[in-house]
Amino acid sequence: MKRLIIIIAMLALSVTALAQNGKQLYAKYSDLPGVEAVYISPAMFRIIGQIPDVEFNDKGINFSSIIKSMTGFYILNASSGDTAARLFADVKKYIDSGKYELLMEAKDDGQVVRMFTVGDEKTVNSFVMLAREEDEVTFISIDGKMDRKEMENLLAKAAAE
Repeated sequence: MKRLIIIIAMLALSVTALAQNGKQLYAKYSDLPGVEAVYISPAMFRIIGQIPDVEFNDKGINFSSIIKSMTGFYILNASSGDTAARLFADVKKYIDSGKYELLMEAKDDGQVVRMFTVGDEKTVNSFVMLAREEDEVTFISIDGKMDRKEMENLLAKAAAE
């Protein structure tokens, strides 16, 4: 019986070890036909972080401190039905790996947008957005060590504008 429990525990650990991250998903899908891809490296964030104020849509929402804390930014948009379905399934596995917490979900006329984070009470280590509409899927992943309160305040301010 102990051996069976140990084997089940090892299988569960191996399944979570196979879970993909934003970088791996980007590498897997970025060169496929029908996929638009954007990657911003840590070097670019260091350069952007030197700019004193990075404002959003002239609304006075300053993202400088969040940008300085980012270490990776990945965007994938798949508009091919089969590729979009595979991307959605892979992102779902990534999110369902157990560590992500749902921040927000919005549904409108067949379109679904979900935002997730992983971290603790003080820090967000990863932010993921998954949007699906008919045969199109958009995945955004941001990695770093972002102050949770500051990120939540900026998102709330941006949503209110």
